[in-house]
Amino acid sequence: MAPAPPPPETEPSRDDEATPTPAPADVNENVVPGPRATRLRALYGQALQHTLGKLAWENFAACYPTISSRSQGVLRQVQGQMVGKLGEKCQVNLTHLLHPKEFDNIIVSRQVVPKLNELESLIADASKRRAESDDSVPDPTPPHLLPPDRILSAHLTPALIAHQSQLNARLQTTQSQNALLHEEILRQQGEVEELMAQLDALVADVKGANGALAEVADMLAAESREAEAAISGTKNAAAAAES
Repeated sequence: MAPAPPPPETEPSRDDEATPTPAPADVNENVVPGPRATRLRALYGQALQHTLGKLAWENFAACYPTISSRSQGVLRQVQGQMVGKLGEKCQVNLTHLLHPKEFDNIIVSRQVVPKLNELESLIADASKRRAESDDSVPDPTPPHLLPPDRILSAHLTPALIAHQSQLNARLQTTQSQNALLHEEILRQQGEVEELMAQLDALVADVKGANGALAEVADMLAAESREAEAAISGTKNAAAAAES
């Protein structure tokens, strides 16, 4: 008795395919995107949705005809996992476009939204100036027609201004230090002058004392000599008496 053939594999319908629906990425952006930033995000979402749409079962099965004919269920599972993984990675599925996770990270790290908003402001300002400009005002000279001196000055002026600011700061610091040193020198000069005045007063006192003693110096010298002679005579008499 021949064994019964295995039951045919049931092909799951597309409605039964479990396509994961990842949660939207919570991107903390304080800057409101302008028209260009919004359009960039929309274009990215459309392109990514179109790319994932190319991974439909018909296209995927056409790439693996042998496996799709022999193990259709396994191949469908692989296709579903691939689409789901890519959708989870980019926070996009085929039915509902959510905020792209990786793309938002790049936008935040590169500051794309503020730069695009700045570009919007520059374009609006340029358009306003062009509308308000006077036709009699001559057009500016193109950069490639400017003389070398002006081009060189335009390139060097920012660097020179920065160095000039640094030099001005250093000059102010040096001037402040010099002012402090000048005050210290003046204080020391005042102390030296005060000491010199005191020394002059002492010298004047010594000279006055010498002048006062000059009148009695000879008298004191004579008295000293007489006293010394008297002492010498007394000593000689005492020595003679002892002998």
